[in-house]
Amino acid sequence: MAELLVTVGDITALHVDAIVNAANEQLMPGGGVCGAIHRAAGPQLAAACRAEGGCETGGAVITSGFDLAARFVIHAVGPVWRGGHHNESGLLASCYRRAIELAGQAQLSSIAFPAISCGIFGYPKEQAVEVAVTAVMAACNGVQSIKTVHFSVRDSEMATLYTQTLRKYA
Repeated sequence: MAELLVTVGDITALHVDAIVNAANEQLMPGGGVCGAIHRAAGPQLAAACRAEGGCETGGAVITSGFDLAARFVIHAVGPVWRGGHHNESGLLASCYRRAIELAGQAQLSSIAFPAISCGIFGYPKEQAVEVAVTAVMAACNGVQSIKTVHFSVRDSEMATLYTQTLRKYA
């Protein structure tokens, strides 16, 4: 089983094999984590994303990391929160699982996730963290190459939510 860590700070500065971008379906630069990753990676990232042609909600695609410390960016498209009755939890879990699958296919050993869908997509934080942790734990069981997973957060509130959730499953 991979080691699951909570890391507070800038996801774009982490020295991991891949960072996960909380992407939109068009894979274009946006605000929040997505904008920060695109700015740090340089304009080549947007060009690589255009070449992918988009990604459906619940899915993920992998590109080079360009100017990032990470070699790769896995663009995972989480759902917009619409009250919880539109398969939001299934779609959120799916994008985490797909990101882990892509990391495994590329034989990566470390990956860092932001709190997908928790920003402008409006997913309730406690519910999103629960989905993230359980989906990542389950997906990592089938991927031997991944040794370390970071849940990268910007503030103590999210760090506490992830830490408490990870303790439940320790």
